[in-house]
Amino acid sequence: MSKLECKDLSKSFSISGDTIEVINNINLSITEGDKVAITGKSGAGKSTLLQILASLDSPTSGRVYLDKTDFASLSNDGLSQIRLHNFGFVYQFHHLLDDLSVEENISIPLSLKNESNSESKILINKTMKELDIYERKNHLPWKLSGGEKQRVAIARAIVTKPKFLFLDEPTGNLDRKNASVIQSLIFEMSDKYGIALISATHDNDFISSFENIYEISGTKLNKIYE
Repeated sequence: MSKLECKDLSKSFSISGDTIEVINNINLSITEGDKVAITGKSGAGKSTLLQILASLDSPTSGRVYLDKTDFASLSNDGLSQIRLHNFGFVYQFHHLLDDLSVEENISIPLSLKNESNSESKILINKTMKELDIYERKNHLPWKLSGGEKQRVAIARAIVTKPKFLFLDEPTGNLDRKNASVIQSLIFEMSDKYGIALISATHDNDFISSFENIYEISGTKLNKIYE
């Protein structure tokens, strides 16, 4: 099983000549199928940690590894391939392309992986049915409700069956009813396909469903539930 881990991870920014430390000396190990929630106050560094673990940002010091491959040893193209074949992403805002249909939005990662049209069609249809958006497949995003847009974002993230799914406040822009539905779908897909969940969230209802809960406080990552 694949393992994503960071060792002695720190990140700081320089603002107007001052160094602002966001996270310091963080160590974390996540295996396929794990469910990890990261909480903390706004600005604590939750999203920063997710960005670094997902190879979308670089640490000031420390290392991130996927199956012992050091991200620091890879080129930008190499990191892109890591993301394409191993990671999925869902954010608070869906980031759908407005001029593409539901089906076309979901197809994007498969196109990047050069999947055949016939295989892509099978995967897309299956995923849309699993997330109950098949009847909306020809709709443009503006015709969808907030909950439906987030379902499309989840479908796009999991259609390639990634090993790790990064979730940055995935229920933060939804009402309680839709948030509950999205939460259930995320965990259902994780259980079905063995996808690890790594989520930054303030949503206490969402947090309570995770097996491993961490809090970033004072630049440190502390485990508060296992």
